Amino acid sequence: MIGFTINDSTKFPEAQLKNMEGKTVNVQDITSKNKKTIISFWASWCKPCKSEMDAIAEYYEEWQEDYEVEMIAVTIDNARGLAKVPGIIASKGWDYTFLSDTNQALKNKLNFQTIPQTYIVDQDNNIIYSHNSYSPGDELEIEKVLKGK
Repeated sequence: MIGFTINDSTKFPEAQLKNMEGKTVNVQDITSKNKKTIISFWASWCKPCKSEMDAIAEYYEEWQEDYEVEMIAVTIDNARGLAKVPGIIASKGWDYTFLSDTNQALKNKLNFQTIPQTYIVDQDNNIIYSHNSYSPGDELEIEKVLKGK
């Protein structure tokens, strides 16, 4: 895992993404709800991405109660891959907000190469944590950041 906490108030960028129903939404409208937000970039073909989201799913309900956190999973799949996403979501039972960045506009604004790429954004849209890749146990580091430790 390559993880770091950001101390210099880097703002999470604005971007217009599509939800799974095809409606355009501004990602900052979701992240600025006076709560911390986990934003994980993934793709249908990425096994570590799905492993990370499975691991977070085990804690997510508890995190929502304890830390008032929301999870946004942003797929970077192209149009062909995007067709597989609803089936994956249904089979996994993930209860996250799902958005699509098929043209990778948000990914390019954030300038990362490897997925999964996960951010935690505070109530003011500041990026307070970022990591890429996934190793079992990374979700515990995410929880430490949510706790404020």
